[in-house]
Amino acid sequence: IATCAEIEVDEKTKRVRVRRVAAAFECGAIVNPGGLRNQVEGAIVQGIGGALFEAIRFENGKILNPHFSQYRLPRFTDVPQIDVVLLDRKDLPSTGAGECPIVGIAPAIAAGIFDATGERRRAMPLEGI
Repeated sequence: IATCAEIEVDEKTKRVRVRRVAAAFECGAIVNPGGLRNQVEGAIVQGIGGALFEAIRFENGKILNPHFSQYRLPRFTDVPQIDVVLLDRKDLPSTGAGECPIVGIAPAIAAGIFDATGERRRAMPLEGI
């Protein structure tokens, strides 16, 4: 997986918005291109949540956000334009796409934040740190 993210950072609130993601993915021979594209796109959306705002918050040994209504997940408004390039390697056996596509989005967002602000963020969630 190779992932690039175009982001914007609100200077006042430090809110990060992912505007566009481009990803290239290779997992051997592609058996179901539509399913594979859906898998990659879903992993990107899930990864945006983990990268930017998903976190269990603790204080004095207690969870501060124990209910789903208090735990921030990606919403439709968080989904950027996603461009996926699938590399069909017919010379290799299909290896599946289960978890791999999620690993590229957080580093891509962190690199975008650095490019936009000059600030290195190395802990997730990246937003508002």
